[in-house]
Amino acid sequence: MHPPSWRLTARRHLREGLTVSQSARLLGVARSTVRVWREDRPERPTGCPRCDGTDLDATAYALLLGYYLGDGHLARSRRSFSLRVTCDRAYPGIVDDVADAMARVRPGRAVHRVARTGCVVVQAQWRHWPCLFPQHGPGPKHSRPIILGDWQRAIVQRQPAAFLRGLLHSDGSRVANRVRRPVAGRMKHYVYPRWQFTNYSVDIRELCCWALDLVDVPWRQSNVHHISVSTRAGVARLDELIGLKR
Repeated sequence: MHPPSWRLTARRHLREGLTVSQSARLLGVARSTVRVWREDRPERPTGCPRCDGTDLDATAYALLLGYYLGDGHLARSRRSFSLRVTCDRAYPGIVDDVADAMARVRPGRAVHRVARTGCVVVQAQWRHWPCLFPQHGPGPKHSRPIILGDWQRAIVQRQPAAFLRGLLHSDGSRVANRVRRPVAGRMKHYVYPRWQFTNYSVDIRELCCWALDLVDVPWRQSNVHHISVSTRAGVARLDELIGLKR
């Protein structure tokens, strides 16, 4: 749904002698939309929370945003967009998690699971996906800026655990870290768990670190592409917040 001011602007255009086509070109809308405004008919809701100003399931959206930034992308078709998230088929629970989040963000829209070699692509068609994921653009995410809008940041601040689950269950791993240290003159072996997030985008890594700060989980940058949570308390806190990959 377009801003009310656009309707008033279109009517002013028509009063000033512009045609429907000219007003539509100036406003960047369809001619049929200007005709609706001219006749003072109510606009039909689009079903898009951003366009219609309706409520968005914040938990499901924060989760889906994390999955999108990790392993998702938008593909354009002739009249619509397909949101696609590629999941490792070794983790059927994550496949279910992504499909459920898509269905909750866009109720009533079919969610499909397409089997590929070694993975499952969870996808759904909708022309308004770019409204919810304005980070969409040409090229891989690490080659362009990935900046959240104010409304997206507000959702993540309310639901940081869901956002982290999407990020870490897509581009993260929980591994056993093995070290050897001398103790009283003898080498001892230690094994402890660690969460690690890997992404080539500086912006996405910074978003992960910001979300970890929101939930008071200490982190460190172990190398140029990796963020690690290695403390016993931090790993336990993340396990509690996001669960294990299944």
